[in-house]
Amino acid sequence: MTEITRPGKIIAIHLNYVSRSDQRGRRPAAPSYFFKPASSIAGTDGTVERPAGTELLAFEGEIALIIGTAARRVSVEQAWAHVAHVTASNDLGLYDLRTNDKGSNVRSKGGDGYTPVGPNLIAAADLDPGALRVRTWVNGELAQDDITAGLLFPLPQLIADLSQHFTLEPGDIILTGTPAGSSVIVPGDVVEVEVDAPTAPGAPSSGRLRTTVTQGEIPFDAQLGSMPAVDDLQREEAWGSREAAGLPASAPASAVTTHPTHEGSKNVPSAAPNPTFPDPSSAEPAAGLSAELRAKLLEAPTAGLSSQLRKRGLNSCFIDGVSANIAGSKIVGTAKTLRFVPAREDLFKTHGGGYNAQKRAFDAVEEGEIIVIEARGDATTGTLGDILALRAVARGAAGVVTDGGVRDFDAVAEIGLPVFSQGPHPSVLGRRHVPWEHDVTIGCGGATVQPGDVIVGDGDGVIVIPAHLAEEVADDALAQEHEDAWIAEQVAAGHPVDGLFPMNAQWRAAFDARSEPQTGQG
Repeated sequence: MTEITRPGKIIAIHLNYVSRSDQRGRRPAAPSYFFKPASSIAGTDGTVERPAGTELLAFEGEIALIIGTAARRVSVEQAWAHVAHVTASNDLGLYDLRTNDKGSNVRSKGGDGYTPVGPNLIAAADLDPGALRVRTWVNGELAQDDITAGLLFPLPQLIADLSQHFTLEPGDIILTGTPAGSSVIVPGDVVEVEVDAPTAPGAPSSGRLRTTVTQGEIPFDAQLGSMPAVDDLQREEAWGSREAAGLPASAPASAVTTHPTHEGSKNVPSAAPNPTFPDPSSAEPAAGLSAELRAKLLEAPTAGLSSQLRKRGLNSCFIDGVSANIAGSKIVGTAKTLRFVPAREDLFKTHGGGYNAQKRAFDAVEEGEIIVIEARGDATTGTLGDILALRAVARGAAGVVTDGGVRDFDAVAEIGLPVFSQGPHPSVLGRRHVPWEHDVTIGCGGATVQPGDVIVGDGDGVIVIPAHLAEEVADDALAQEHEDAWIAEQVAAGHPVDGLFPMNAQWRAAFDARSEPQTGQG
């Protein structure tokens, strides 16, 4: 055994195993990383605290590389020679703080004891980096088992890539990703991680790195910073699947979000029709929308709202060709508009660089607003990427709608910002568009959108509602939903649809004579 010294840097990669990528339903084109503080390092047979008021502490068994000699701009062929040792690690993370961290993982993965490493170090020079194995057990049951032949980005590539950005110094630790099987652990659970080289002479092993989960007693202070909060998306990703998290097979339009109380790990349910950022039950009312109207619009499906608009003679309020980057997303907010014009080299020189209209729009978006982008239906260039998505989240935007493409598609989804678009595209803005102006009337997906219009999006798509009609359209859509639910009950009972859908006078009388639903109930 060789003693593990406190590292100068801990660098961790996001997705790197094919099995984990397939489980998450997204496969990155290149590796991406985050830092963990050196104070998160722990040894074997230690404990890790699940903080008071949280529920989603998850383990991630990983192979840790410990740098032996400084590496700066090394090639892939040279990279492995700079690794001194290989050992086991557990990249613990708290999903309750994941959205708050907006992609940085500072708090969600930086807690004391969140990076156990060890117990034994294996000399890297004796190993084939493509033939290592990592296994994880929870309470004695095997939870993860994968080999480095199943990596998206081989270990030498990670070293070479990082070294082109900064010097890897002796003692630095690289956490190389976790395979499928990562899940939630609770107080009392014991997690063991082992890394070995089963095909190498002597089959060297790190031994089992053991960590026991304990329950914290001191809650976070809301006066100091943002508080833990979870939604069904975080539950699904923390547990590894909707089934493991105890969620329905597919996300309903109206999901339930819980917010930790300050008394242990109990949670209190609250209505949350949007299973992504931001949580509608706790967010401030959208700009220009009362809390009551926002709640109605969250409950009403776009199909019903669209029908009510058509009854009022508005047939061109649907934004065509866009879909959600996060399944189950529901967005409600008021429009903040951004317009792109077709690319022209001289205009891009004057309007594309510096503090352009695109950057100004994302910097100025208000709490509860939805940025709606006119890209003329051209999906062959990204109209936003992860940096602007982070800015939108930081500003409290309710989402983004663009009839163009999205760069860094997986990263934007990871951040949790709901985006409705024509899908991913890696190209930069200047390929097709010049950012021209914001807060003007635009056309998006065939629909005219004015600043302040009400935007509602769900699995059926996105519609635009003139602000002065939003209240009555929402009320009538909900009333129609109630009527349609009653009709569905009659059809399920065996009645034919003729005369029932739509209702004739006889069925209308039966509907009107039914017991009125009770309102105002909790």
